[in-house]
Amino acid sequence: MADAAGTTLVDDVEVVLLDLDGTVYAGGRPVPGAAEGVAACRARGLPVLFVTNNASLPPEDVADHLRRTGVPASPDEVRTSSQAGARLLRERVGPGARVLVVGGPGTAVACREQGLEPVTSADDGPAAVLQGFGPEVGWAELTEAAYAIRAGALWVATNTDTVLARERGLALGNGSLVAAVRTATGAEPLVAGKPQRPLLEGAAAGRRALVVGDRLDTDVAGARAAGLPSLWVSTGVDDVRRLLDAAPHERPDHLGADLGALHRAPAATRRDDHGWRCGDAVVAVDAGALVARDGGELLDLLRAACAARWEVGDVRVPDDLLERLAPLDAR
Repeated sequence: MADAAGTTLVDDVEVVLLDLDGTVYAGGRPVPGAAEGVAACRARGLPVLFVTNNASLPPEDVADHLRRTGVPASPDEVRTSSQAGARLLRERVGPGARVLVVGGPGTAVACREQGLEPVTSADDGPAAVLQGFGPEVGWAELTEAAYAIRAGALWVATNTDTVLARERGLALGNGSLVAAVRTATGAEPLVAGKPQRPLLEGAAAGRRALVVGDRLDTDVAGARAAGLPSLWVSTGVDDVRRLLDAAPHERPDHLGADLGALHRAPAATRRDDHGWRCGDAVVAVDAGALVARDGGELLDLLRAACAARWEVGDVRVPDDLLERLAPLDAR
């Protein structure tokens, strides 16, 4: 899968940090191109870590799920926001402390690994609350968390993703459940996962890393917060319109259709007398709107449009341009 010119996006990278939901799989469905992209990294001896905000499962179960979706993986290649949250709690409340865990089994496992004692009731006197995603989390669990937080427990959220990519579409994420506890308590949690720094910095461990993901507010913003380059792929939550409207801290360094982009040459976008150019695609600004002057590949058109929109700022994105780019959202 290497680019014919011999220069690829990962040539100077020591580790690739891959998001999972929407990047490698969507629920139980593999994302097209993901298995091939990961296999090509391994073929060249490049370490791959799966770094996920989804805190519901322990690393062993995440690795099993990866294998079922066609991507061989071992537990030591998985980094979860539950692990990052438990490390943060150990630093704050010390080993042996009781922690009220909300979420799937991954939250409790991560706490035990850090020498913390998981509990499930505010009546157990927890020093902290670790709230992560779990598909079975409901009113009773969220209420126990609210009781504990109101009683003075330190509140750590593994992540605040409002939605998750699933086979049927976008489902409620941990951020939506955190919002319920926030509304009930008036408190604000510490956040361990993306876009905060602990999860990605811990995974990179000082190495030259490339962060890959489908979400701008977590994967890309987290990479920027950690001082790491990022690749956005069009296989998950955020669509073309969202990318064009991205705030400065959410703008990726590279754009790709899927993980195959790791093994192709980085695309160069430049400005000339005709507008913003990438490959054969040219986008100009005319009468306050983006205008596609020439053709080219869809991804090059998107890159040129993003370069123009991000540089000019207050410029309209016409419907006809979005319609041309719509196939990227259908992946």
